Amino acid sequence: MNLKALVSVTGKPGLFKLIGQNKSGFILETLDAQKIKSVVNIATTKLATLEDITVYGEEEDLKLPDILERVKATGNVPDSKSDGKTLREFFREVAPGHDESRVYSSDIKKIITWYGIIKGLPLFNEERPEPVDPEPSGGKTVTDE
Repeated sequence: MNLKALVSVTGKPGLFKLIGQNKSGFILETLDAQKIKSVVNIATTKLATLEDITVYGEEEDLKLPDILERVKATGNVPDSKSDGKTLREFFREVAPGHDESRVYSSDIKKIITWYGIIKGLPLFNEERPEPVDPEPSGGKTVTDE
């Protein structure tokens, strides 16, 4: 799944597609059929791309795209309004090794809500872009002679 352009905006419910930037802020578009565009101020608004969000882990943090892939694979996702015990049991399955003392039920609800929003989008089934190699070797191999 390709989550690169999807962002969460502090103080705004739901998710948005980041489509550009101008002098005063970031240009966002809603993910619904109306595709309403808005500008959020760079100085006062915090954005987080779904690709970069992590969840506290016991040993190392877990990447949100990996968790969402496991949610997709289960096929049996509880409603985000389910009780905390149901959500926690489900999250143990899709995010093994998450730190239960620092990942709250509200965090799990948000992730399940986000999954519900993006599962119908075309980019949900796109391949995740490969990271760009900062120093391409040009196909040459250096050997000692």
